[in-house]
Amino acid sequence: MNDNAASCGRPSRVLVVDDEDALADLLSMALRYEGWETRAEGDGTSALRTARAWRPDAVVLDVMLPDMDGLTVLGGLRRELPEVPVLFLTAKDAVEDRIAGLTAGGDDYVTKPFSLEELVARLRGLLRRSGALTGRPESVLQVGDLTLDEESHEVTRGDTEVQLTATEFELLRYLMRNPRRVLSKAQILDRVWSYDFGGRANVVELYISYLRRKIDAGRTPLIHTRRGAGYLIKPPSDEQSPGAAPQAPVGGEPDASARHIVGCGGSGFGGSGASGRSGGGERP
Repeated sequence: MNDNAASCGRPSRVLVVDDEDALADLLSMALRYEGWETRAEGDGTSALRTARAWRPDAVVLDVMLPDMDGLTVLGGLRRELPEVPVLFLTAKDAVEDRIAGLTAGGDDYVTKPFSLEELVARLRGLLRRSGALTGRPESVLQVGDLTLDEESHEVTRGDTEVQLTATEFELLRYLMRNPRRVLSKAQILDRVWSYDFGGRANVVELYISYLRRKIDAGRTPLIHTRRGAGYLIKPPSDEQSPGAAPQAPVGGEPDASARHIVGCGGSGFGGSGASGRSGGGERP
C-alpha cells in the first residue's frame, strides 16, 4: 500500500463496518486500545465513502449490511484500495459466506459470536503481513521468566514448556499484554470469551486456577488476585524487596470469595471466533 502507517509513522488505521452499533463500538474500543485509529460505519455506502477519503490500513467487514452485502463492499474496496487487508465477520453457520468471502479476495474471517482477543490477534497478523502494523508490533510477550509467543502459540516458564488449551492461552495473553494492571472479571469475560457470553462469571476463577496450576505451581507466583477487584500478572521483583524471602507458591483452587461481576465493563474485550467458545467447557 502507498501511504501506509509504517511508512508514514502514524498509527494503523482500521475501518469497522457493522450495522450493530454496540458491537461496532466495542470493536472500535478494542482496536484503539491497541494504539490504532478507528472509524466505524453501519452500511456499505458510508463504508466505501470513508475508505476513499480516509485510506484505512485494514477493514473489519460484516457480511450482512442493510444496503448491500459485504461481498459488494469488498469489490468496491478492491477497486479503491487493492491491497488493503479485509477481515470478514460472518454468522456461525454461514459456511457459504466464508467461502465466498475468501474466494472474492477477503483475507480472513471470524464467526459471530467471536472473542475479541482472537479478532485483534488475527487483525494484527494481517497488518503485520501488509507492512502496516504500528502500535504493538512485538509478538513475544514476557513477564519475569514467563514468555508467550503470539505467533507460534508457545509458552515457556524458565526452561519448561507449558501446554495450554486455546482458552487458557487467550486468557494468559490478555494478562501478559496488561502486566501490573488489575483486570476485572467483566473485562476478562468480554475479552477472552465471546462478547455476548451468557455464562457465569466464576468461569474466570476456574480458568485462573488452571493457569496457576500450570504456570505458578511450585514457583514464585506471577498471577495475583486483588479481592473484589480482579486479577493481574507481574514479575516476582514487584513483590519482593532486595533480600526478601520468596513468596509461597500460589495454590490451584479458584478464589471463591471474590465478588462475581457479570456484564461488559471497562476496556476488556473477547477470545476465539474460530473456536466458537460458548461456556468455558474446554478442559486443560
